[in-house]
Amino acid sequence: MLTDTDRPALASESRLRLQTSVRLRWFAVAGQLATVAVTSLALGFPLPLGYCLGLIVLSAWLNVFLRLRFPARYRLSTQLGTSLIAYDILQLGALLFLTGGITNPFMPLIIAPVTVAAATLPTRNTVLLGLLAGVLSMALAFHHLPLPWPVNEALELPHLYKAGLLAAVVAGMMFQAVYALRLAKESRLMSAALAATEHILAREQKLHALDGLAAAAAHELGTPLSTITLVAKELHRTVPAESPMAEDLALLQSQAVRCREILQRLTRSPGERDPLHAMLTVSQLIEEASAPYRGGKTKVVVEVRPAAGLPAAAAEEPVGERRPGVIYGVGNLIENAVDFATSTVLVTASWNEQSLTVSIADDGPGFQADLIESIGEPYVTTRSTATRAAKESGAPAGLGLGLFIAKTLLERSGANITLDNRPRPDRGAIVTITWPRSAYETREGVFGRERRAS
Repeated sequence: MLTDTDRPALASESRLRLQTSVRLRWFAVAGQLATVAVTSLALGFPLPLGYCLGLIVLSAWLNVFLRLRFPARYRLSTQLGTSLIAYDILQLGALLFLTGGITNPFMPLIIAPVTVAAATLPTRNTVLLGLLAGVLSMALAFHHLPLPWPVNEALELPHLYKAGLLAAVVAGMMFQAVYALRLAKESRLMSAALAATEHILAREQKLHALDGLAAAAAHELGTPLSTITLVAKELHRTVPAESPMAEDLALLQSQAVRCREILQRLTRSPGERDPLHAMLTVSQLIEEASAPYRGGKTKVVVEVRPAAGLPAAAAEEPVGERRPGVIYGVGNLIENAVDFATSTVLVTASWNEQSLTVSIADDGPGFQADLIESIGEPYVTTRSTATRAAKESGAPAGLGLGLFIAKTLLERSGANITLDNRPRPDRGAIVTITWPRSAYETREGVFGRERRAS
């Protein structure tokens, strides 16, 4: 998907391929040769044949040079594309000067290069080429050689009529350029939207594949987990309460219960409602997501506050629908921060009239510089090689799916996720989740808040 920072770069690129430019110029060369031949040979009108043929041959040689110099699929740079179209305008203007200027029936063809520029070049370059074509048209309206015509007949158009022809050519040039610019812009936006859609569909396909793996894992792990729970209970009964193993066995039982709850969530029907309240505030969301990770060596600090200066109505805490995917996504990010933090994880929520922002910051080593752009893609893990190597043999290693699943679930809810390292002198990583309030708050949440206020 394209970001806003990508659009200026995209708008400044040339979309003119060499093959297109060469083919259009060959078509112009063929048309100019046919016109000169009919005018001179068939009709017998006098015209500076040598100069006209010289200009046409120059375009032919330019095409030959371009085909020898560049491959057929070469995409012209903005500068080269602008230069070639400027040459086409000047070459056509020279031919028109030799054959009657504004009175030449082929004068409207000067619109064609400007239209090509509007469809393939940035707006600034198109405006410059349009000015060149407009100034050249004005010059051709009053300065040109006589129109090829029978010797015994004179054709002299009034200046007012020439001015009208000039106005028609300039108006047509502007209309065609604006229309082509609009079509090109819509085409670029459509291509960008299609690329973004394909990217999202690819991520959704990966997530659905992971859903199937999760369901299979939940089914396969059910039996060994029941066995572990049963054995832990039996061992706990046989071990004296004052034994050092008693605390470890109690922890093993609690973790087995937690694993069973996780498996139950994985196998829950997608349409099944959460048994708890259907609505929750931001602070309740964060408390529920962070609850499993409290009480350990790492301290989880939660701060919830509105932005300064908000009116009373907007300062009230946003209320949204309970969405298990959002809770899981926020919880996964908090878990990742707890795993890497040295001592503290700070979870901060703030909101204004337009958006709600939740940031999760730790005081650990931060994201690796060479991975920060690809974090969030499947099978890209933030755990360093040294960290994995330090684990004992047989210890579980991360597959890099946690951040991918959390990021995808949160983006489904309308959130935008950014990952970065904290600015110095602080150390550690920071993950920022931003929702538009219209995406986070549901109509039920808004009505519930209004009922509490009344």
